[in-house]
Amino acid sequence: MPPLKLSLAQLNFTIGDMAGNIALMTAAARQSALDGAQLVVFSELALTGYPPGDLLDEPDFRARAASALFDLCAASRATPDLYWVVGAPTKRREAGKALANSLLVLRDGEIALSYAKQLLPTYNVFDERRHFEPGAEVAAMLEMHGVRVGFLICEDAWNDAGRDYPVNPLERLAEERPDLVITINASPSNIGKREERQAYFAAASRRHRFAMIYVNQIGGHDQLVFDGASFAVTPEAGVVFEAARFAEAMDTLQLRNGEFADGAGQTLARVPAAGLSVMEFYRRQIVLGLADYARRCGFKKALAGSSGGIDSALTLALAAEALGAENVVAVTLPSRFSSAGSVDDSVVLCRNLGVRLYEHPIRELVAVYEQGFNAAFGEPLAGLALENLQARARGTVLMEYSNQFGALLLTTGNKSEISVGYCTLYGDTNGGLGLIGDLYKTEVFALARHLNEAAGREIIPNAIIDKPPSAELAPDQKDTDSLPPYPVLDTILKILIEGDRLSREEREQTQADYARLAATEAGATLIARIRRLIWKNEYKRRQSPPILRLRPRAFGSGRRMPIAAKYA
Repeated sequence: MPPLKLSLAQLNFTIGDMAGNIALMTAAARQSALDGAQLVVFSELALTGYPPGDLLDEPDFRARAASALFDLCAASRATPDLYWVVGAPTKRREAGKALANSLLVLRDGEIALSYAKQLLPTYNVFDERRHFEPGAEVAAMLEMHGVRVGFLICEDAWNDAGRDYPVNPLERLAEERPDLVITINASPSNIGKREERQAYFAAASRRHRFAMIYVNQIGGHDQLVFDGASFAVTPEAGVVFEAARFAEAMDTLQLRNGEFADGAGQTLARVPAAGLSVMEFYRRQIVLGLADYARRCGFKKALAGSSGGIDSALTLALAAEALGAENVVAVTLPSRFSSAGSVDDSVVLCRNLGVRLYEHPIRELVAVYEQGFNAAFGEPLAGLALENLQARARGTVLMEYSNQFGALLLTTGNKSEISVGYCTLYGDTNGGLGLIGDLYKTEVFALARHLNEAAGREIIPNAIIDKPPSAELAPDQKDTDSLPPYPVLDTILKILIEGDRLSREEREQTQADYARLAATEAGATLIARIRRLIWKNEYKRRQSPPILRLRPRAFGSGRRMPIAAKYA
């Protein structure tokens, strides 16, 4: 078999920016041709960006996509000897949905091959059957320079065990005995996903005895973050190449006699199975997610309320890394219940980060509201109403700053608090994006410590990390006045919210802790109480800002629960 030289183009496409996406692909194709490649591979729906969602239902968007596909074909004439493998929505004429999720092979302005995705995922964050019609059960094959190349799109390769769909496109393709199978993908990142992909495709390569190329996109799109990590795998050696994670990459490989080498022909070593540590993964996913969200939405600056607590401290530290400290602002908003330490800790934190800190007390604002309420309704504000008033006063001031200066307000709630409704609508839930809303409270502490360890200095003051968590909305208030200790709460929440979606290691440990808790009367009562809190606070989550997804099941598009329902 003659050698085939191919480039993996792992790019950060923008949804709807088809002209910009074509420009990215054209530049990558030119570089690929300069590198001597015969083939360049882009990711799933590279033309429109993924996921376009209900934009696919808009007539104007469809018309622009059709015109852009014409322009993309024309662009391929710039490299007449190079095959372009691209993902794009294409029109259908038959009954059913109007569009197919397609893989196209372009060369010198012509479409050499067109293949429609057969398996359309409709689970978790995916809803492709809403917009696309499944493709025919066919094997997409093309001979390129004497090499038999097969093609699949993302989900098509994930049913090799035959458990999820009645057809197995990978097995059907294997019947044609390809030398190489290329899959184009838009695979969102979550903890453990990179390892899962590599293990799965290594097993598929061994089973079917062909080499495989996996090309993924990178970038943040609303809640979803794509980590790239494109790779090459062979039956004997397993994964022998991995592209950068959380960064654009252009890598050229050679396939010779079923084995991969780098662009210069040097043999590739097996890629270690272990990837980033859990905390480093969280850090890099959040940083990329915020950077792209702000850039795509037109924000250059961000702000967050600084309470002197761990959640706001971690949010500010991550924002400073993503956007630059000079582009992040903190506002401390002390009330009559705030401790002096909260303001002092905010000062030290912001000095460490290089972030500007403003102080805007809310004592007088709250007092005016209290007086007005009493005068209008004949009863003084007290208890939960007074606590929530303080949170809403803070949220209002932060939104004033956002509106006045055009900064993106970051909400600071964590997954533990959001799960049980330990947050105030139109108060601390205000904002445009939640950075840590898919981190349990115990993970918030762990990630704060990780940032300090990675920096080799105290970025987030240990005084913040070590202090007992408190909303400081009432005298001497502690989170444990309303909630069980966070290690206990997080154990319960992981089982009730994620369950079998947890990684094997995390699931085994969590299930053991949960079982011990459930075996006691007090524990069983606590579990029932937490379950009810999750149910009754769905309405809060529905109104909250989007949350960057880090774990297999995050609040938002990956967990769609009714509000007005009887759960038990």
